[in-house]
Formats: sequence, C-alpha cells, structure tokens
Amino acid sequence: MKIKQKTIKNIAEVEGVGLHTGKKVKVTFKPAPPNTGILFIRTDIPSSPVIKAEIDNLLDIEKYPRRTSLGNQGCEIHTVEHLLSALYALEIDNLIVEINGEECPGLDGSAISFVEIIKKAGIEEYDEEKEVIYLKEPIYISQNGAHIIALPYDKLRISYTLNYPNSPLKSQFASFIIDPDTYEKEIAAARTFCLQEEVENLKSLGLGKGSDYSNTLVISKDGVINNNFRFEDEPVRHKIVDLIGDLALLGKRICCHIIGIRSGHSLNTKLIKKIKEVTKKEKVAGIGAPTLSQIPSQTFEIEDIEKIIPHRYPFLLVDKIVEIQEGKRAIGIKNVSINEWFFQGHFPGRPVMPGVLIVEAMAQVAGVLMLSKKENRGKLAYFMSIDKVKFRKTVRPGDQLIIEVEVVKLKSKVGLINGKTYVDGKVAAEASLMFTVVDA
Repeated sequence: MKIKQKTIKNIAEVEGVGLHTGKKVKVTFKPAPPNTGILFIRTDIPSSPVIKAEIDNLLDIEKYPRRTSLGNQGCEIHTVEHLLSALYALEIDNLIVEINGEECPGLDGSAISFVEIIKKAGIEEYDEEKEVIYLKEPIYISQNGAHIIALPYDKLRISYTLNYPNSPLKSQFASFIIDPDTYEKEIAAARTFCLQEEVENLKSLGLGKGSDYSNTLVISKDGVINNNFRFEDEPVRHKIVDLIGDLALLGKRICCHIIGIRSGHSLNTKLIKKIKEVTKKEKVAGIGAPTLSQIPSQTFEIEDIEKIIPHRYPFLLVDKIVEIQEGKRAIGIKNVSINEWFFQGHFPGRPVMPGVLIVEAMAQVAGVLMLSKKENRGKLAYFMSIDKVKFRKTVRPGDQLIIEVEVVKLKSKVGLINGKTYVDGKVAAEASLMFTVVDA
C-alpha cells in the first residue's frame, strides 16, 4: 500500500516551560514541503540555525541524561522526544518548528497537548509518497541489564516491559500497534515520571528545574505524590511515548515490532542507529510479516513459566517470556551463563552450548505457547517430531538467546511450530517442531 507524506494545514503556536531548564519558550509550527523532514529553527539566535530531527544530530546521552537532545554546529535543542513522539504517531513527516529557546516546553509532561495542537492545525496530505522501511532481520541490543529488540512485522508495534527492582513501582507491561487513534487514546496522555528517591540526585545534576507534581509523576512507597495516575500503568505507557519519540529520529516510517525491556533513551537511540546502518544501502519494500490479531496482556516471569510447563532445574532453559500471542506465537529469553551445568563437560576448554539444548529451549517456549491456553492448563506437551534443524552460530557464555516460535498449524491436540533462536540479531538455530498435548 502506498502511503502519502503529510504536514499540517495551518500555523499553530504553544508556549510553556522546559522540564529541565525551567525556561519559558514559545514554539511555532509551520507547514513544510514534501521531503523536508522535521526541522527545528532557533529563532532566539541571530543566524536562526536549523537542526534536523535525525539520528545524526543526536547529542551525547551521557552528557544530557534523562532526555533526547539534538545539536548542529554548536546549536542545541533539548527534550524533543514528546513532541517528536506526537508527530511520528500522527504521521507528520514534514514540519518547521520555530522555537525561541533551547528546550521544548514540557506542558503537562505528556505528548497529548502536542497531539491536540497538531490536530487543531489540521493535517495536509501530499501526492508524494513516504519511504517505509520493512525490517528484514531481527536486531538486538543489550546494555546494563536493559534490552531492546526489533523484529520483522507488517506494522509498527511497540511492546515494553518496565521493571525497577527494589522500588515502589511494580513491574508493568504494555503493547500497542501504533496508529494515530490508538496513540491519542491509549498512549499520548501518559506523563513523565521519576521515583521520589531520584529527585535530589536529579536536582544535583541541574535537571528538573521546570518540573513539579503536576507535570511529573513523583512515585513514593505510598503512591503518586499530590497527583493521580491517568492510567493504572501510566509509567510504562510513557516509556512507549519516549520510545516513539526516539524512533522519529530515523527520519522514515518503519514497520517492525520493537520490544523494550527496561530500555531508555540511550538504548533506544542505539537501536535507531543500528536500523539506519542495516538499511542504509537498500530500500526494502513489501516484505510480509505475520499479522497478529491480539495484543499481549502480560509477560511470563520464571514463576509463571513453572506453573505452565513441568521442567525444573537443571533442565528449565527459559528465563522469561516477553511476548505471547495465544495460538499464534511467543518470544522467550534464555541468558547463557558460564555457570550452566552443561559447560562442565561440553568443550570445557572452549565452552559451547549443546545444539540439542538450544532446540530444547525452543521446545520449552513452544510448550509455554501451547499450554498457556486456558483449556490446556495442567496438561503436558510432548515432542512428536523434529524437522529442518539447522545450527548456524555457536552459543557461548554471556550470550542471550532470543527465541521466537510461531504456529504453523494448530489443532485441538497437535501443533506444528517453527522456531528460530537469535544471538546478537543473527540466527543461531532453527527447527520445525511437532507436539501433541496430553493429560498430565
């Protein structure tokens, strides 16, 4: 399907205070011609420098933490992620953003005000088509216990797992196919947040000068301070707001399924750089991916997995299920440690995970997929056959297996499932597995 480029119909304005600088700024949005992209113009600087919203203009995340900042020839613009998130979700490709300061206004701490402003200005469609990237192969990046994965898909879906260990904020999961309507209703209004214990450190870094309890959710052991959640899982939805804003720096539309696990701006933007790198030399068009009809409602931690399949140490080879689509597919994770029992005798001088155990890990993810159905709970899933097994990459200590299984055929008691295991975005093993479900 051909998709047209878009801009706004009329000029629009907004004023507000930057969340981190605390400085008041005025922003004017103006229509832009096709193939312009999103351009920021600093009107408070005599030369009116232009900064394009693209990953090549990203400023150092370590130097400017807790936000996404852009710069060009010594000129900077900070905290652009909420605005870019709204523009990307509303499919605005071309826009002039004139701003008389160094930071985008924080408004209520979410992206909903930007959505309302853009919609009020109206959306204009051009005859020119926009470039759409369809991801060919999985991309996986990990950093300090956080992970982000991009998988081939025929739409843009974002799934996110929020987890702050030893904090009052409970683990949360959300997943959405990103389109303008879903974004406006389910995502845009989610506000930025921090833990109460982080406040003093953020202030010491010179951050949060424009933040207060109305535009930032401050979460203590007793709940939100002087405010209320708009959604029960508002924090994880805001993480999706931020991720979409960072994704806008790709400068093109993309169809893929992005899975974030505790990821932030640093990991998000590394993913964007990697996507740009792998798609730089080719224009991908029309690559199909399975359409998933259900939105996953939860992840499965190890305790949940043990309630579904009977395997136990040392033969439980799945650490977590990060997505499950009942009757369709599942994605699991296995972290490979040097402490694994099989490394003691399997090439101990150069430890390699046995291929049969990689297949077994795929089978366990497939087992969770089959037995997670309500009518199959308490039953067992047995192998009937294994076919088309290929090992393409050795798995060593320190690797993380991303295991994707997908249903080919599923009857009441028999299932044919294809599985692939990825390491660092490359296929390590694949197989076709047939199961039968029996009473325990």
